[in-house]
Amino acid sequence: MLKFIFYVVFLTPLCFFVNYWLVLGFLFLVSFLYLVFGYLSFILSGFSYYFGTDVLSYGFILLSFWICGLMLLASGSIYSDNNKGSTFLFLVSFLLLFLVLTFCSSGLFMFYFFFEASLIPTFLLILGWGYQPERLQAGIYLLFYTLFASLPLLVSIFNLYSILGTVNFYLFFSFNNLGFGLYTYVSLVLAFLVKMPMFVFHLWLPKAHVEAPVSGSMILAGVLLKLGGYGLLRVFSLIYCLGACLNFFVVGISLLGGILVSLICLRQVDLKSLIAYSSVAHMGIVLGGLFTMTYWGLSGSYSLMIGHGLCSSGLFCLANISYERVGSRSLLVNKGLINLMPSMCLWWFLLCSSNMAAPPSLNLLGEISLINGIVSWSWFSLLLIFFLSFFSAGYTLYLYSFSQHGSVYSCLYSLNSGYYREYLLLFLHWLPLNLFILNVEMLFDWI
Repeated sequence: MLKFIFYVVFLTPLCFFVNYWLVLGFLFLVSFLYLVFGYLSFILSGFSYYFGTDVLSYGFILLSFWICGLMLLASGSIYSDNNKGSTFLFLVSFLLLFLVLTFCSSGLFMFYFFFEASLIPTFLLILGWGYQPERLQAGIYLLFYTLFASLPLLVSIFNLYSILGTVNFYLFFSFNNLGFGLYTYVSLVLAFLVKMPMFVFHLWLPKAHVEAPVSGSMILAGVLLKLGGYGLLRVFSLIYCLGACLNFFVVGISLLGGILVSLICLRQVDLKSLIAYSSVAHMGIVLGGLFTMTYWGLSGSYSLMIGHGLCSSGLFCLANISYERVGSRSLLVNKGLINLMPSMCLWWFLLCSSNMAAPPSLNLLGEISLINGIVSWSWFSLLLIFFLSFFSAGYTLYLYSFSQHGSVYSCLYSLNSGYYREYLLLFLHWLPLNLFILNVEMLFDWI
């Protein structure tokens, strides 16, 4: 694992001296190398805990490499317009380094340190390359929501170290019956709930997405939201006994919140805002599965987090492609696009169908597992799951039909169907999303 970290470290200063597309090629090269070497060491040779990395970390690190490469591919206009391309490359590679170190950490304190450090490049991406004047306010929302909830986590880490003498993830199984208090449970969980985000703590996410550039939206939806789920998976072994009594609060709020957010999606007129709220709805069912602490719930949440990272990132790319042509993200303007961009309509269909968990996408596997886990945990949740699945299909159909069909806005006359770069970008989102279903063992054998 250390060789991949050094690869990213030495790539960071190169951003100021080499071509934009060369750095992009290096990122895809390291993604391919990590895919091959990680698969050989973690899957075929059994678990390999070198440098704090296991099968759970493997999927998220691979997702980080892949999404950061696709961020550069999606941001070709920054390079062509000479909009501080070198600084942008530096921030993306710096963010990638923090993400890889976050998923490699075996100690809770180092995880917390890199977890919070990843906010800085994200904030600078929104501030430097955002679209609207309100991007400073959106960045402040992002910082204060996450930092405010993270302070109790830091206090709890110090408290755990004084009690247990260690904060290593892999030793937490030995201490799960010590009977920690309510404060430890809330402080360990709250920071990750805000990061995912859970309904009630979600207000920073749509604001950040709307103001962020396409690269900021991709990394936010693709990887940064998954830091919360990854942190919960790591600390559950410590609060397992207490969670069995208290988790029903979070499951209920998450499922009910997912339904309410799905209804909010049905009245959105901004493309990015609709996709951002759909992320909150998906994270609602993920949180519900996580907090059941069953085998199906944990495995399904891991699968859906990986699938959602690829799918929502691709949808943000499609929204940006339309925005660059039309000059607006409003659904009232972006309608009838099948007449103006017929080839791009296929990618809208493929990614929207994956978003509503159509086969053979990874989202289908994750949602089936989550429904199995949540319903086996409590039969009362069946009604909530029914409405959540129905409305999530509803707002995805609304997004697709409203943007592709209907009469064309009168100010639009002709558009090109897309560049090769954009088709490659969308293909590289869709292919792994529908290819990972062939290797289900990797997603279900990490527990």
